Amino acid sequence: MKLIIKLLLNAIAVFVIAHFLSGVTVDSYVTAIIVAVVLSILNLLVKPILVVLTLPITIVTLGLFLLIINALIILLADYLIAGFAVSSIWVAIIFSILLSILHSILNSLLNEDKK
Repeated sequence: MKLIIKLLLNAIAVFVIAHFLSGVTVDSYVTAIIVAVVLSILNLLVKPILVVLTLPITIVTLGLFLLIINALIILLADYLIAGFAVSSIWVAIIFSILLSILHSILNSLLNEDKK
């Protein structure tokens, strides 16, 4: 149940950010849910491999290269999902940052309700 709630919160965050950020389009709510699921799967399977492979450059850049890895994951999701489009890598970086912030806020609100 907790996984479904987190996926729905992530889908809401994707839809809200796509509404306000030009350069990112999401066709429907269903597409936002699919984007949330695909991003979760890609973060689970592909991101650890990319982090290990790019560890030296991540250390040299003091972790800032992780932003590029997140943007590449989002661009991969753009490639895989038909109703989701990101115009450039810079927009993907901004989308990644905003998605992380909004996801953290929504999770903190969810955790406060449980107390």
